[in-house]
Amino acid sequence: MLFYSYFKTLVGKEVTVELKNDLAITGTLHSVDQYLNIKLNNIRVVNEQKYPHMLSVRACFVRGSVVRYVQLPPGSVDVELLHDATRREARGG
Repeated sequence: MLFYSYFKTLVGKEVTVELKNDLAITGTLHSVDQYLNIKLNNIRVVNEQKYPHMLSVRACFVRGSVVRYVQLPPGSVDVELLHDATRREARGG
Protein backbone atom coordinates (compact mmCIF):
# COMPACT_ATOMS: atom_id res chain seq x y z
CA MET A 1 0.00 0.00 0.00
CA LEU A 2 3.01 2.30 0.34
CA PHE A 3 3.44 2.77 -3.41
CA TYR A 4 -0.29 3.14 -3.96
CA SER A 5 -0.45 5.93 -1.37
CA TYR A 6 2.57 7.63 -2.89
CA PHE A 7 1.31 7.43 -6.48
CA LYS A 8 -2.01 8.96 -5.41
CA THR A 9 -0.08 12.12 -4.49
CA LEU A 10 1.27 12.33 -8.06
CA VAL A 11 -2.11 12.60 -9.79
CA GLY A 12 -1.94 15.49 -12.24
CA LYS A 13 1.84 15.28 -12.66
CA GLU A 14 3.71 14.05 -15.72
CA VAL A 15 5.26 10.58 -15.40
CA THR A 16 6.91 8.12 -17.76
CA VAL A 17 5.78 4.50 -17.58
CA GLU A 18 8.04 1.84 -19.09
CA LEU A 19 6.30 -1.43 -19.88
CA LYS A 20 7.78 -4.92 -19.89
CA ASN A 21 7.58 -4.96 -23.72
CA ASP A 22 9.99 -1.94 -23.80
CA LEU A 23 7.28 0.58 -24.73
CA ALA A 24 7.75 3.81 -22.77
CA ILE A 25 4.84 6.25 -22.48
CA THR A 26 4.95 9.74 -21.02
CA GLY A 27 1.74 11.39 -19.90
CA THR A 28 -0.23 13.07 -17.15
CA LEU A 29 -1.18 10.68 -14.36
CA HIS A 30 -4.99 10.64 -14.21
CA SER A 31 -5.51 7.88 -11.65
CA VAL A 32 -4.00 4.85 -10.00
CA ASP A 33 -5.65 2.02 -8.07
CA GLN A 34 -4.58 -0.46 -5.39
CA TYR A 35 -3.26 -2.87 -8.06
CA LEU A 36 -1.09 -0.04 -9.46
CA ASN A 37 -3.13 0.05 -12.65
CA ILE A 38 -2.43 3.46 -14.18
CA LYS A 39 -4.53 5.79 -16.33
CA LEU A 40 -2.61 8.41 -18.34
CA ASN A 41 -3.89 11.39 -20.34
CA ASN A 42 -2.11 13.49 -22.99
CA ILE A 43 0.31 10.66 -23.73
CA ARG A 44 3.21 10.51 -26.10
CA VAL A 45 5.47 7.60 -26.90
CA VAL A 46 9.15 8.02 -26.07
CA ASN A 47 10.34 6.14 -29.21
CA GLU A 48 7.85 7.22 -31.89
CA GLN A 49 9.81 5.60 -34.75
CA LYS A 50 9.52 2.16 -33.19
CA TYR A 51 5.82 2.52 -32.28
CA PRO A 52 4.19 4.68 -35.02
CA HIS A 53 0.77 3.10 -34.38
CA MET A 54 0.70 4.83 -30.97
CA LEU A 55 0.89 8.38 -32.40
CA SER A 56 -2.89 8.81 -32.52
CA VAL A 57 -3.49 7.56 -28.96
CA ARG A 58 -4.14 10.38 -26.45
CA ALA A 59 -5.14 8.45 -23.30
CA CYS A 60 -4.46 4.93 -22.08
CA PHE A 61 -4.94 2.44 -19.27
CA VAL A 62 -1.90 0.43 -18.20
CA ARG A 63 -2.37 -2.75 -16.22
CA GLY A 64 -0.11 -2.78 -13.17
CA SER A 65 1.34 -6.23 -13.91
CA VAL A 66 2.91 -5.05 -17.20
CA VAL A 67 4.73 -2.05 -15.70
CA ARG A 68 8.51 -2.34 -15.43
CA TYR A 69 9.36 1.18 -14.20
CA VAL A 70 7.63 4.44 -13.40
CA GLN A 71 9.86 7.48 -13.79
CA LEU A 72 8.75 10.26 -11.47
CA PRO A 73 9.23 14.01 -11.82
CA PRO A 74 12.41 14.93 -9.90
CA GLY A 75 10.84 17.68 -7.80
CA SER A 76 8.02 15.49 -6.51
CA VAL A 77 10.10 12.92 -4.62
CA ASP A 78 10.19 13.57 -0.89
CA VAL A 79 12.87 11.11 0.17
CA GLU A 80 12.43 11.67 3.92
CA LEU A 81 8.70 11.00 3.71
CA LEU A 82 9.35 7.76 1.82
CA HIS A 83 11.99 6.66 4.34
CA ASP A 84 9.61 7.25 7.26
CA ALA A 85 6.72 5.47 5.54
CA THR A 86 8.96 2.52 4.67
CA ARG A 87 10.14 2.20 8.29
CA ARG A 88 6.55 2.33 9.57
CA GLU A 89 5.41 -0.32 7.10
CA ALA A 90 8.39 -2.57 7.97
CA ARG A 91 7.40 -2.41 11.64
CA GLY A 92 3.86 -3.40 10.74
CA GLY A 93 2.10 -0.21 11.68
